[in-house]
Amino acid sequence: MSDKPSVLFVCVHNAGRSQMAAGWLRHLAGDTVEVRSAGSAPADTVNPAAVQAMREVGIDITDQTPKLLEYASAESSDVIVTMGCGDACPVFPGKRYEDWKLDDPAGKGVDAVRGIRDEIRGRVQALLTDLIPVP
Repeated sequence: MSDKPSVLFVCVHNAGRSQMAAGWLRHLAGDTVEVRSAGSAPADTVNPAAVQAMREVGIDITDQTPKLLEYASAESSDVIVTMGCGDACPVFPGKRYEDWKLDDPAGKGVDAVRGIRDEIRGRVQALLTDLIPVP
C-alpha cells in the first residue's frame, strides 16, 4: 500500500451499501484514505432511504452519483470491499479483498436501512483501524 491507502467499495447498483460505506469512511478517515465506490450495474441515483439514514448521523451523501465499476479503479485500489456484486467484481492478484455480507437496502424504508447503516459503520471502523493503526 502507498502512504495513503485506497479503498474501493463495490455493490451491484452503487446506490446503497457501497455509498453508505464510502460515506462512513470519508467521515471517519478524513483525507487519510482515498475512498472510491462503484457498481457492476449502477442505478440512476443514490437510494433515498440510504441518503436519509446517513443524514440522520450527520453524513451527507446527496452529492454522490452511482458509478460503473471500472477496471482501472479496481486495479489501482489497495483494498476492494465487495457487497454482493457477484462475478462482476474483478480479481487482481496481490489485492486485499473483503466480502461483506449485508442486506440490500433496495426497496426498503429508512427504518430497515438504519440497521444496515449501523452494521456498515462497525465494519468501516474495523477496516480503518486495520489500515491506519492508532499509535
